[in-house]
Amino acid sequence: VQVVESGGGLVQAGGSLRLSCAASGTIFSINAMGWYRQAPGKQRELVAIIRSSGSTNYADSVKGRFTISRDNAKNTVYLQMNSLKPEDTAVYYCVLAADGRSDYWGQGTQVTVSS
Repeated sequence: VQVVESGGGLVQAGGSLRLSCAASGTIFSINAMGWYRQAPGKQRELVAIIRSSGSTNYADSVKGRFTISRDNAKNTVYLQMNSLKPEDTAVYYCVLAADGRSDYWGQGTQVTVSS
């Protein structure tokens, strides 16, 4: 199973980016997909998660600005990030929980928000 993120980059404060995460390989049942981020010198933190039921959770710091969505046919999850702030700067990682495992991680994509 592979998890590959894309869509990171450099954006000015107030701008938007959309991250994508595609899972491939032999996958029978996806339980959840989500996004974490890790800023320099900080612990990795949950940003958003979407479960097979469609329910979602967001970190308080991104509520109202970020939206997680999915395309089940493509085993892909998206993170639409609006009103970006410099404190959103981090490496964003996608994680897949499937087939009894919850530790399929992508390599990460850098998001940098300039002030």
